[in-house]
Amino acid sequence: MRLLCENLGVRYQFELVQSEMARRKQLGKQYSCNSIFSAKLVCSICGNFYGSKVWHSTSKYKRTIWQCNYKFQGENKCSTPNINEDAIKQKFLVAINQLIKNRDEIIENCRLIQSALTDCSSIDTQLSELKQELDIVAELTRKCIEENAYSALSQEEYMSRYNSYAKRYETAKARIVELKTLRQERLTKKNNVEIFISELKKRELLLDEFDDGLWVAVIEKVMVYEDRLIFEFRNGLGIEAEL
Repeated sequence: MRLLCENLGVRYQFELVQSEMARRKQLGKQYSCNSIFSAKLVCSICGNFYGSKVWHSTSKYKRTIWQCNYKFQGENKCSTPNINEDAIKQKFLVAINQLIKNRDEIIENCRLIQSALTDCSSIDTQLSELKQELDIVAELTRKCIEENAYSALSQEEYMSRYNSYAKRYETAKARIVELKTLRQERLTKKNNVEIFISELKKRELLLDEFDDGLWVAVIEKVMVYEDRLIFEFRNGLGIEAEL
């Protein structure tokens, strides 16, 4: 990916790579990374990725096609079609040009999405409160242990208090992990939308040639159906293209 983006600014390039790495980490599936189409094409029937296959590898008719990796596994064969790379590129141009035609309106909507869906202020407030809770419970636990060491407490009472504090502490810790994960997801989404806006702002004229870097920057995934593709962009918008 770094080579695809070598003409971009260093900071932008870094953000794009980080965004794609985060996306692939969330996928939780095995895939190859030897193509810009890897981990992008998804079979609508079984939910698995498409993989590349080389046909007529030793002849002048050699070409690369993409096929559901689980097409022939299991009892029922996936009916989603094989797609050649030229078709993917052509359909992408159709989809991206639809966005370029409505560029200003889409960018404005993206800004609203960023504001509404990626705000972390509430999460930050909760995290601050939970960290205070950890400090309070830690102090209560310390005092409980100290009191047990120097006073004749009932061990049943002591263990009840101690376990109560321990449960309260672990509950707060677990919630912190959840909120940090949610916060990172929102920041990733915000970054994805920013990358999408940055790319769309550059495009004033309709495209007639496929751009590898643009594909990497704006496409989240492509759902493959029997008769159509749905391009899902990083801003959450989906564009349909018939096969």
